[in-house]
Amino acid sequence: MGRIKWLATAALALSTALCGPAMAQTPQFINVLTGGQSGVYYPLGVALSQIYAQEIPNAKATAQVTKASAENMNLLQAGRGELAFALADTVSEAWNGSKEAGFANKLDKLRGLSATYNNYVQIVANADSGIRSLADLKGKRVSVGAARSGTELNARAVFKAAGLSYDDLGKVEYLPFGESVELMKNRQLDATLQSAGLGVASIRDLATAVEIVVVPVPVETVEKIGNAAYQPSVIPANTYEGQTQDVQTAAIPNFLVTQSEVSDDLAYAMTKAMYENLSKLAAAHNAAKAIKPENAVKGMPVPIHPGAERYYREVGIMK
Repeated sequence: MGRIKWLATAALALSTALCGPAMAQTPQFINVLTGGQSGVYYPLGVALSQIYAQEIPNAKATAQVTKASAENMNLLQAGRGELAFALADTVSEAWNGSKEAGFANKLDKLRGLSATYNNYVQIVANADSGIRSLADLKGKRVSVGAARSGTELNARAVFKAAGLSYDDLGKVEYLPFGESVELMKNRQLDATLQSAGLGVASIRDLATAVEIVVVPVPVETVEKIGNAAYQPSVIPANTYEGQTQDVQTAAIPNFLVTQSEVSDDLAYAMTKAMYENLSKLAAAHNAAKAIKPENAVKGMPVPIHPGAERYYREVGIMK
């Protein structure tokens, strides 16, 4: 019995040393705010919640389906989540209190945890719609993502730079990825704009059901957006069935954001567990292969959480 008691004491001491006395003794509730189930945020959020449940003592981790970036920022500010995925421009607009983007006040509790991977603006049309360019969207039925979502904010920015407004479209639908695809399959929509990682499940599904065209966002259009978060990029050939050539588009970084009421110990543990289990994230979705420690704090639109900063200093990413 003496040896068993010694082992239990040693295990508790090790847990306390790794994660702090509070974390070793009290339940750690971690709600990871994601997006729709057919996007990239959701599978990565599920994988993160599983990693946290396994790696952080007493962690009770869940992944919540949401309307993605904008809703996630509001939920964090309200203390209804510990970690969230969001697009760089949405995070910046939330931090600055951009009324045009739907943030009436500055969301001052937001704190950065890590950069992740890039979203790509992916405009996909039914091949028989006649849409081959942004200008061809005039008079067409287009889904731009859930209202005030990160995708919809991207749609507004891209269309404005291309000299288009929603009034130019025949019909505007504010739908998540999966619902947009179902309407396209039924010929009730001509095109969908989806801001997501490459190889997103919704567009893969669509491309196997109908012939598609991936509509380019030219470099000059990306530059006209006038926001450093938007960079010219390419959707490589064969990302989707029937897409045989590279397609120009805009890329926007994604970030993992936490909030100021999350303890330093928990933010440290979440950061450490993620970076020590990147292979598990990559197994959940290929987009996670782009997550690199050396890029963790680059372009972060909000202050880094002190707990995450402790980890980055520990491993030499921050000096």
